[in-house]
Amino acid sequence: MIEVGKYNELEILRSTSVGLYLGDESGEDILLPIKYSPEKFEIGDKLNVFVYRDSEDRKIATNLTPKIQMHEFALLEVREMTQLGAFLDWGLEKDLMVPFSEQKVNMQTGRWYVVYLDLDEKTDRLYGSAKLDKFLEKENITVKEGDEVDLVVYHHSELGYSAIVNNLHNGLIYDNEVFQRLHVGQKLKGFVKLVRPDNKLDISLQPIGYEKAKEVNTDMILRLLKEDQGFLPFGDKSTPDEIYATFGISKKAFKKAIGALYREKQIVIEEEGIRLLDKDPSA
Repeated sequence: MIEVGKYNELEILRSTSVGLYLGDESGEDILLPIKYSPEKFEIGDKLNVFVYRDSEDRKIATNLTPKIQMHEFALLEVREMTQLGAFLDWGLEKDLMVPFSEQKVNMQTGRWYVVYLDLDEKTDRLYGSAKLDKFLEKENITVKEGDEVDLVVYHHSELGYSAIVNNLHNGLIYDNEVFQRLHVGQKLKGFVKLVRPDNKLDISLQPIGYEKAKEVNTDMILRLLKEDQGFLPFGDKSTPDEIYATFGISKKAFKKAIGALYREKQIVIEEEGIRLLDKDPSA
């Protein structure tokens, strides 16, 4: 069966004046409109296409790339509000509807919201939901402390930034541990700092443990030194904001990293900054 909200690998069955008809082993076929059809093809070729429903509620294929797929979270903009709900731009011709019943707050045209893409099994229609909590797994935690994870930031509070972890769980990045600018909808990597007894996750943007964090930061500083002709004008006199703007880490983490590099005799610390020691003149 051809699934909506997902990519399907389908076979070209026939060519018509309006486009290509594609099908799968179940015998179902759908249209890939001519404007999305490849210029060169042969009957029997396989195409990987995204499937959704058009304005007449028919399954249709496209080679456009959606901004969200089934059972994913993404930041989307509201194009229009109607009596049915909000219609969001998700990169396809027909906008994605978020019914009023799936809005956590009343959405507004031109505003951006993190939503989840789901399927109404009764109607086989895709819809978006801003009520994210009901789609997050709170019982069976699939990550452990120290794991690197994918994050989608979806809310900021007095405590910090709430983030969706691995498209599955809810995590919190505490404000006092954030040394880079974050925004709602941002996707980034993080690390599981703590799995609490209530299965809530504390997330860090730095690797867990001194040695891991030091290695990541020293590698990054060495790379920037090599890219900037072996010298960076940063040191003990630099402000935390200046260090954050360039390195994305705290001043404390920066000082630990350059201290490690100095002890390893990879850099020298000068009054005006840090300089890379060239151990291989031929490099």
